[in-house]
Amino acid sequence: MSSSREKILAAVRANQPDELPLPTVPSFEGDESVEKFTSIVQGIGGTVVDVLDATRLPEVIHQLFPADYRIASPLLPEANVPIDAQTSIEVLAAVDLAVLQGEFGVAENGSIWVPEANMLHRALPMITQHLALVLDRRNLVATMHQAYARVPSVGGYGTFLAGPSKTADIEQSLVIGAHGARSMVVLLV
Repeated sequence: MSSSREKILAAVRANQPDELPLPTVPSFEGDESVEKFTSIVQGIGGTVVDVLDATRLPEVIHQLFPADYRIASPLLPEANVPIDAQTSIEVLAAVDLAVLQGEFGVAENGSIWVPEANMLHRALPMITQHLALVLDRRNLVATMHQAYARVPSVGGYGTFLAGPSKTADIEQSLVIGAHGARSMVVLLV
């Protein structure tokens, strides 16, 4: 005599649908130009600044942000808030500006992939008041399909960041910075 479990499994095996081949995934083409990326970033509330000479990055940041900001960044020697994976939320919440390296940008939606290794702390890009992402202009892809194909090559955990945080869920009023940075600047080098 077979158990109820064995009867159920036998019934499932006997009633399997025919195997079908997986569908062909179309090739998604798109515009990966700096102009398209810039247009989308600006459309979602961000800013794009061309920094043609990467050695001028600190100077450009000082022009964009007040000198008295509390800055966390592995890219700037003058960063004045040391951050690592064990930094407390209280210290992170006091950061005015985080300047981080983005790995690649997506022209279709203006997002930038930032792997955990570039974040200093997983919460930093979301808890800072202002976010500046440095991105090599040669590292743009057209679509999210192309972006997801690149993710495994640049680390397991990360996030796509696009524009300043915003929501209109609260009484249908637009609130900037509700769930993340109040501003986002992309510094194209």
